[in-house]
Amino acid sequence: MATSQAPTRQAITLKGSCSLVTEFFKYAANTILFQRGVYPSDDFHMVKKYGQTVLVTQDLALENYLDRILKQVNKWLLTGAVTQLVLVIISKDSRTPLERWVFDINVIEPSSDSTEPSSQKPESEIQAEIRSILKQIVSTVTFLPIIDDPTVFNILAYTKDSADVPADEWVDTDPLAIEASKSQQVKLRSFSTDVHRIEAMVAYRYEG
Repeated sequence: MATSQAPTRQAITLKGSCSLVTEFFKYAANTILFQRGVYPSDDFHMVKKYGQTVLVTQDLALENYLDRILKQVNKWLLTGAVTQLVLVIISKDSRTPLERWVFDINVIEPSSDSTEPSSQKPESEIQAEIRSILKQIVSTVTFLPIIDDPTVFNILAYTKDSADVPADEWVDTDPLAIEASKSQQVKLRSFSTDVHRIEAMVAYRYEG
């Protein structure tokens, strides 16, 4: 009679890390969409997460859209197929990209010369790093240009050639880049688990 093997520590760590990273993207996207006024503030409600208050959409269409995207992102994370996620804020009328919130996804390779297993990073430490990023996203309103025009957003996923991409939900698209001569960039904080390191930055259109 065949018996199922218990998952290894490495498998558990990978799955847990993918869940943490996917969940971070959910709250980061909600924070950006609220802070940059892409959706009305009345569409959001407060929840407690990472030991602080964060705002999450109550718009069912948006919630379902983000859930579908993040479900696929989680699958790509599990196979190491996704390298970058970008949330782009676009002028609704002119379709001009105004801001690109970039999250680089790096896989941490275990040290080959270590004879002892590395200790796991405490989740409390990971959450503290995520708190810092979310607070930094909130604080960007102090230097990002005020957006007066109605806006929409798009989420881009950069994947490896070997990635399994559902054709009915994801299509090749324009990178929605901001011209270098009109772009300013600000590096944000990063966070890491035992498996992934997420590095964030925002590029914004600056006409000055």
